[in-house]
Amino acid sequence: MLHEINILAIESSCDETSAAIIQNGNVLSNIIATQKVHEQFGGVVPEMASRAHMQNIVAVVDVAIKNARLNKSDIHLVAFTQAPGLIGSLIVGASFAKSFAQARNIPLISVHHMQAHVLAHFIEDPKPTFPFLCLTVSGGHSQIVLIKDYLQMEVLGETIDDAAGEAFDKTAKMLGLPYPGGPLVDKYAQSGNPKKFPFPVSEMKNYDFSFSGLKTAILYFLQKEKLKDPDFIKNNLNDICASVQYTIIKILMKKLEKAADSYGITQVGIAGGVSANSSLRNALIEIGKNKDWQVFIPKFEYCTDNAAMIGITAYYKYLKGEFTDLSSVPTARASWHE
Repeated sequence: MLHEINILAIESSCDETSAAIIQNGNVLSNIIATQKVHEQFGGVVPEMASRAHMQNIVAVVDVAIKNARLNKSDIHLVAFTQAPGLIGSLIVGASFAKSFAQARNIPLISVHHMQAHVLAHFIEDPKPTFPFLCLTVSGGHSQIVLIKDYLQMEVLGETIDDAAGEAFDKTAKMLGLPYPGGPLVDKYAQSGNPKKFPFPVSEMKNYDFSFSGLKTAILYFLQKEKLKDPDFIKNNLNDICASVQYTIIKILMKKLEKAADSYGITQVGIAGGVSANSSLRNALIEIGKNKDWQVFIPKFEYCTDNAAMIGITAYYKYLKGEFTDLSSVPTARASWHE
């Protein structure tokens, strides 16, 4: 293996076009282009997302390489997100990565997006040791993962329907908040009473989650209250947001605590876009103090979709000799073992 390995990593699973340079496990640059085009539609439009990736990717990669103070000839390996995600968006990133690798005659590594969210914990210190638990929460996923080694992970539980991030975003939409609504729910919740409006907490077996029932309960609650007071949402926005957020976090933390107790784990982290939520972070820190856990929370820029987490995962795959050939095809959904 090379004494120095420079990895160009590309992330394009949804609506963030990102490129990063990883040198021997250290992030030299991490560039993210956010697509504003989706805001007017209240959600990500897949075809528009793939078009925006095509418009952004060359410039984003160029800036990432320049900010790392390298040239294209200094890149030894290309990594890309293979799954899961929007298939059109994934194809753009994968096609660019394959073309770059083939043109420079350098190897290629494909990365599972959710595995990369977990390994974002190893971008900067402090870093957890094995084994540890990670709660991965995003717009499309809610999982509790037991991490035994860098590339050895077991999903203990996951959502059987909607993800926590979707519950946040759909709640925001019901409240008339603009997209992306999850961060706005968090913002308004800071000034609200989290116990003003009680919502049901789903009871699932083992470590699985369910948020579809909560979304329905919120919908019926708002419809009922608006019949009595058309300005109910406007007059109670902070309290509604705080109550919904409190319920979602309660569901997540209850399962995480149960898994940690069952497996005897005292190192616990969170990852994924929803891990940027301030109340979720504070809840984990508070439970960590009570349970004597070591708590790990990645820096904000490594919680949302980014290429640095793809690159750090590719680095550990490189050390294990896990390369990808040009026939590798992106998939919208994939297990952690595919």
